[in-house]
Amino acid sequence: MRRTKGLAIALASLVAGAGLLGCAGPEAEAQPGAPALDRFYSQQLDWKACGEPKLDEAGAQCANVTVPLNYAEPQGSTLTVAISRLAATDPAQKRGVMLSNPGGPGGAGLDFMVDVSKAMTPDVRARYDLIGMDPRGVGRSSPIQCHWPIGIALQSAGVDAAGFAKSVAVQGDLAARCATTEAARLPYITTRNTARDMDVIRGIFGVDRISYYGTSYGTYLGAVFTQMFPDRSDRIVLDSAADPDNYGTVGMMQAMGPANEAALDLWADWVAARDGEYHFGTDRAQVRGAVQDLIRQAADKPIRLGEYEIDDHWLPIVLFVGLDSPQQYEMLAGQIRTIADAAAGKPAELDKTLDASLGYALKARPQDNSSQMAIMCGDVAAPRDPGFYWRNIEAARPTQPVFGPFTNNITPCAFWAPPAEPATVVRNSVPALIVQSTGDTRTAYQGAVALHNYLSGSRLVTLQDVPIHWIFGRYQNACTYSAVNTYLRDGTMPAADVTCHVD
Repeated sequence: MRRTKGLAIALASLVAGAGLLGCAGPEAEAQPGAPALDRFYSQQLDWKACGEPKLDEAGAQCANVTVPLNYAEPQGSTLTVAISRLAATDPAQKRGVMLSNPGGPGGAGLDFMVDVSKAMTPDVRARYDLIGMDPRGVGRSSPIQCHWPIGIALQSAGVDAAGFAKSVAVQGDLAARCATTEAARLPYITTRNTARDMDVIRGIFGVDRISYYGTSYGTYLGAVFTQMFPDRSDRIVLDSAADPDNYGTVGMMQAMGPANEAALDLWADWVAARDGEYHFGTDRAQVRGAVQDLIRQAADKPIRLGEYEIDDHWLPIVLFVGLDSPQQYEMLAGQIRTIADAAAGKPAELDKTLDASLGYALKARPQDNSSQMAIMCGDVAAPRDPGFYWRNIEAARPTQPVFGPFTNNITPCAFWAPPAEPATVVRNSVPALIVQSTGDTRTAYQGAVALHNYLSGSRLVTLQDVPIHWIFGRYQNACTYSAVNTYLRDGTMPAADVTCHVD
């Protein structure tokens, strides 16, 4: 998952960072060259101003890439993939191009590298054209439009069986809306096809290999690219990594439960130390108790805040959004205080950040994120029996009272058509650097460890005891930043895995 802005890859088993090609498993994609694909690889791009202040102020240009809807039928329908380019600052030092993905899935990434570039040292920034991309089906790239009445599918199951039954009905309806409006395109809005799009972009730029920076889901996309196109992969950085064997709406989501409960404990400690301001209690247990009481209250009667009604399906999402960085603790505490005041009938002023989050989740403003489910459900099949989810929810409640009903809940994938291709098995030695915090609430730490084990040449840089999701460009840390910049600058990875600590 992305920075709601919250959901990793490979390294050489030979000389670290020497630019040698990795060995791939039997899944490696056939290399381009089929005559039917030539027109995509050889297209000329029309670079223009992006028309978005953040990109235009950074000096970026944007272009549209035409790709096949279905790579097995390249003469058929096409899609547009929007990309941006921040040119290398020193052509004399230029090494190549670096593609990117900010996560989600379903996260628009056109402006992503503007943020990431700020963490790069000048000698790294000099070496690469930085390429942002809205993946197929997202943002400016022929977006999926299911016309959902709500913005996101991921929600808590609520406090009881009646709440879960409501979730089942909602998720079935969301899936049906997508099947009605987007049936022809849904089978092809997948990670494997986005990886193929990336290789088309590589060919258009006229380079043999591409470098890549991805965070959250972007690490899964990066891992899939290295598996499908091992000899097209250059320097790969995977920040906050997903376990590719556990990717999807079941295992990957379930792994978030314990991590978010642990992060809630840390936030509760922070809030308890400021009881004079927030009035939720003076210790962790009191703050947690206040939060759980508020969720139960929202179940009995949705909390009215401005134009929104917040119930037990959505209140845990407010917490989830705010817990992916300790830098957001104050913001989250203020939001929960506002919701608690509204529940008590006291005057409550809705701040802009919470207004935007609730407007997105509850009202689909500015648009729904049905592309997220299109990608996840199109990549990996999910169990169809609602009883499977209910049993997991009930089993999780004793140890995960706030987030167990969220991370184990049913999703539209339970009602989706089967994926068009098998899930990608990632096992290779393509050079890459995995960066991960131990307290990550979106892509749990054990996922990065698993990925590191799957990729025989990988190096893992661990940021110890920080509950942060997406490090490079978001959470300043000299140790992790140095490892990433050194690798991108000259290809040198750490000689062994590295553990970093808070500055």
